[in-house]
Amino acid sequence: MTHFPIGLQPRCFALVPAAGIGARSGATGPKQYVTLAGRPMMAHTLDALSQVAALEATLVVLSPEDDLFEAAMPEFQGERAWVARVGGASRAETVSAGLTELMARGAQPHDWVLVHDAARCLIRPEWVLRLIEACAEDEVGGLLALPLADTLKQAEAGRVAATVDRRHKWAAQTPQMFRLGMLKPALMMAGDSVTDEASAVEALGHAPLLVESPMENFKVTWPADFALAERLLRSR
Repeated sequence: MTHFPIGLQPRCFALVPAAGIGARSGATGPKQYVTLAGRPMMAHTLDALSQVAALEATLVVLSPEDDLFEAAMPEFQGERAWVARVGGASRAETVSAGLTELMARGAQPHDWVLVHDAARCLIRPEWVLRLIEACAEDEVGGLLALPLADTLKQAEAGRVAATVDRRHKWAAQTPQMFRLGMLKPALMMAGDSVTDEASAVEALGHAPLLVESPMENFKVTWPADFALAERLLRSR
């Protein structure tokens, strides 16, 4: 197990929760292992994070039952590549367990943690660096996000019930970057129902910074998303 010395200068760690089963994706197994452009989806994600020199290490949090990772990701090795099979039934539980693991490996409360979805496999190193630079001196932290361009409709029984004002609306993406000492208690207080880290931090009364990111940083969720991600990865 790798331990880093404690220092006054905050460090940045990436945390990739990958304990889910991808129930909405239509895949026969965990979607993070579905092949896209010749590689497992999560391999593209981890490759991009590995190119961000500002990250001390990347921790992948897997389910205790995961027996696929090492065979699927043989290139994820070295002092900056960490794996822990401590994931839970929900995203919040998995991230919380990952934060505990980071602390066990030497991360401190003042260090930054960038939580990133394994299924956002089109992430680029420069987008991660943009977030780090934007949040480095911020009191709260922030997240990559996309201002909404489409007209929003509220549905009821399959029909439009109302048109929602899209002004000031953003679609949250990842990474989401917060200090470990803030994020850990925020997730504990928010509970397992919280769907992203920013929501938990907001519940403490804080206002995370929005850092604009392209639509390309979408989360592969639905069956049609796989074909789109494949085309975009092959076009690079």
